[in-house]
Amino acid sequence: MDQGKRAVALGFFDGVHRGHAALLERVKQRASELQAEATVLTFDVHPDTLVFGKEVPLINSAPEREEIIRRLYGIEHTVFLHFNRSMMTMPWQEFLSSAVDELKIAAVVVGHDFSFGYRGEGKPDRLQAWCEERGISCDVIPAVCVDGRVVSSTEIRRLIADGAIEEANRLLGHPHTLSDVIHSGYHLGTRMGCPTINMAFPSGVVIPKHGVYSARVILDDGAEYMAVTNVGVRPTVSEGERVSVESHLLDFQGNLYGRHARVEFCHFQRAEHRFESMDELSEQIRLDTLAARAWFAEQA
Repeated sequence: MDQGKRAVALGFFDGVHRGHAALLERVKQRASELQAEATVLTFDVHPDTLVFGKEVPLINSAPEREEIIRRLYGIEHTVFLHFNRSMMTMPWQEFLSSAVDELKIAAVVVGHDFSFGYRGEGKPDRLQAWCEERGISCDVIPAVCVDGRVVSSTEIRRLIADGAIEEANRLLGHPHTLSDVIHSGYHLGTRMGCPTINMAFPSGVVIPKHGVYSARVILDDGAEYMAVTNVGVRPTVSEGERVSVESHLLDFQGNLYGRHARVEFCHFQRAEHRFESMDELSEQIRLDTLAARAWFAEQA
């Protein structure tokens, strides 16, 4: 392999969904053909944040995108560009020239709707013509559809926020995840006989509908556990608005503080609501655990 040459998939890749998968598989194919390094070239913040002056609630943080690309598609190299006003106003030809020179790009793969450069003037047809003049391979991947609709990050964000996690996962092609270091929480679960691990969503990502989920927790040593995961503000025991993510690992005992874990949201069980007493909450937790076990048994 020529370590100085790269085949590059260019895009934002929020969620790393089925549409993105088509790009990633093609860039691996081109890398193999050209004896080059398969690489993803992306941005640290969503371009719409600056272009349209609005925050875009993302499906994943940048480190999570990189981890999914590596874990699911075996691409070890993800290069993040800092998207700022200088890059936003850069002519598309200048952006390409700089990227090709710096990364020694021999092949480019983009999606059908990708645009880049000042005012988004860098369209796929212009990219293909530019690459052809310079002997660079260029693939434009058509839209990927599921049940007749185009898979998009926008639609997946909406599904996650609505609690339609199984449908979101179907469009993603993998479970929606949260990765974090386990930290100390309120210890209420321990006192109630169902200890939990506590995690938090990174700033700027879409929060799943508040409620209880059947989930799978994968620890940093590869061990996997069925879990009941609560996303929400804990209205029975707290009047605050801070969103917490608490997972009760089924059939596990031990201290996991400081360990890294990944929660995979599998099935939305019920919405979060306030209970009138701790006894009522404890009984509901018991029922939630039974429901999660039953759901996983059905999948098996």
